[in-house]
Parts: sequence; C-alpha cells; structure tokens
Amino acid sequence: MTEKLFDIKIGYASPKNPIAVASMAGITDSKFANGFANAGLIILGGYNLDKPTNEAARKEVERGRTEFISDKPLEFLKSELAAAKGYTTIAVNVRAASIEPFLEAAVLAKEHGAILELNAHCRQPEMVELGAGEALLKDIPRLCEYIKEIKKTGVVLSVKTRANVVNDVELAKAIEKAGADIIHIDAMHPQGMDIGVIKRVRNSTNLFIIGNNSITDFESAREMFSHGADMVSVARAVRKNPRIIDQLVFEVTSFQSMTGWYNAPKHICGGGDLRALAFCCLPVKPCALHGALRQAGISAEEFMKIKTDFARKTPIEYGEGTCFGSMTWCCKITKPCFLRDSALESSGLSDVEYMRIKKRLSEYILKHVKK
Repeated sequence: MTEKLFDIKIGYASPKNPIAVASMAGITDSKFANGFANAGLIILGGYNLDKPTNEAARKEVERGRTEFISDKPLEFLKSELAAAKGYTTIAVNVRAASIEPFLEAAVLAKEHGAILELNAHCRQPEMVELGAGEALLKDIPRLCEYIKEIKKTGVVLSVKTRANVVNDVELAKAIEKAGADIIHIDAMHPQGMDIGVIKRVRNSTNLFIIGNNSITDFESAREMFSHGADMVSVARAVRKNPRIIDQLVFEVTSFQSMTGWYNAPKHICGGGDLRALAFCCLPVKPCALHGALRQAGISAEEFMKIKTDFARKTPIEYGEGTCFGSMTWCCKITKPCFLRDSALESSGLSDVEYMRIKKRLSEYILKHVKK
C-alpha cells in the first residue's frame, strides 16, 4: 500500500501519495474527481458558500467563466462530500464573504474526514470586491482571524495562496502562527513559475507545503519536491492529459521505492533548501554551506556537533574510506560516489535505509534552525 510507503499525515488526514488534483472552479466536482481516485488528494471546488459569492459567480459566468453556483450552498457542499466519500483523501476549496459560512463548511468537512481549503487565491474582480479570494492576501489580519476561528472546529485546514502578491515569507509565517496546517502555493510569477517561493517558505516555516503551477510531468514535480514541497498539485494539465495523475503516482512511487525520500532536497551547493544540510560535508572550506548556516542561525561548530551527535550509534556514524571517515558527511544517493557506495556495501546499509536515516538527520538539524 502506498500509504505505508509515503506515510504522509496531516492531522486526521493521511493522503496515500503526494500527488493532488487541484480545485478548478466549475470543473473539479465529485463527478470529475471520480476519474482520479489514484491521486493522494483531490481538492473539490472552488465552491461558493454564501449568497454574495454565488451572485459574484453568476456575474463571472455571464462573461464566460465556469463556476459552481448553488442557491443552497451548504447543502450542495454536503452532497458533494458525500458523493466523493471513498475516492481518496478529499479537500474542499471554499470562498465566502464572511467567517460564518467558513465555520459551517469546516464542521461539514471534518464530519466527512475531509480537509477544508480556504481560498485566498481567486483573483476574479467580482470575488475580490467582496473581500474574498486574493483580497485576503492583502488583509492578513482578517485572514489570520479566519484561520484561528476555523481551527477551533478541529478541521484540518489548508490555505490556498498565490505567490508574488505580498511578501510570501511573511504571509506563510502569519498563516502558520494562526494555526493553519497546510499552505497550498500557486508559485505564479509574471515570467512563469517561481520555484524559489517554495524554498523560501520551506526555510521559514514548518507548514505542510503543496506546490502548484506548471506541473506537467515528473521532472517538473521533482523540481517542486526538491525545493521543499511535500505534495504537488495538478490543475490544467489534468484536462489536457487525463492520465497524468496515474503517471505521476507511478513515477513518484517508483522513486520513493528506490530512494526512500521522494522529496529529498537538492544539495546546498545546488540551490537546495535547509533540509539539505543533512548532505553537507564538514565546513572546512569556503562554499555555499557557510551561507546556509548563517541563514539557519547555526555556527560551523554547532553544525558539526549536531550532526555527530545524531550519527552516534547509527549506521552512518561509520564510513571507512569516505572523505571524512563517516557517512554523516556523505551526499545524496542520487549523486554518484564510489567512496560512499563502497561504505554502504561494507556496512550492509541499503540506499533506501541510508536516505531514511538522512531524512531523520535533516529533521534533527531543522529542530536547531532559528526560523
């Protein structure tokens, strides 16, 4: 079972793999979702929860956009949650002009074991004028108040954002402090996809990150993963290629089976996020490591102690013949190195076991990072 292979847990939600179908207004409903049950997460919606947002949606439809419209939005939401039950892990992306509909939707989502996704992403003027969608990004105090109140229901909460509208790091920190579980980032940039925003948020928060924008194949998914995304979501590419979810699930499952860490970061010297400190060698020469340590608020001496303390009594404590005599300082399994591979063979440690230890080392190091 892929659930055990990936072991993803977000509150009461346990997606079976890190591939998601993103919400698309007027498209991603329970009927559409039925064809993508292989995904780890399907985000239904965006659904409009009150009279103002449904009226705004009608205006959008008049000018040619697709939208979900209902005169009884909470009943509609309940029926959609019931219809999608058993597909896979479900989330519902929702919009409203005030807090009360969000609270009702949160209760419904939790009752169905679903995730609630607060839409702070929609940039349609009819929604923004109501203070919904992207307008929330420019009113962070109100967004955070919504998050705090919604979390009182006990629902697992995601916030869908659009990059490069406000300061993304400050936004993510505020969302995390308010109590959200997930940040779903549309890494949008005027010149294309901004992969750097995923790295910046990863280095600044402990939020579960869903990366979105321009995921069209496994290489683009790996780029998101290697910069800090815990999951990637696919939107328009699903309509162009209905098999893309199956393809991505197959490839990420194969990669996880072979490496043990599907979203392992790039090396620090290759632009990786702070998780990649687990792969760095001793800080004995000028290199990108020193800049990463300054960002992490860790001295070179502290870094050496953190890694050696962790490695003690683990299989990576040893590594005769490697550059520094211990696999603590060795790089990713995907980077060719006959010295590391020889040490792995001598110790009887598999590639997957090695990477799983490195992942735990990464988590241990991050506990010492001053975010």
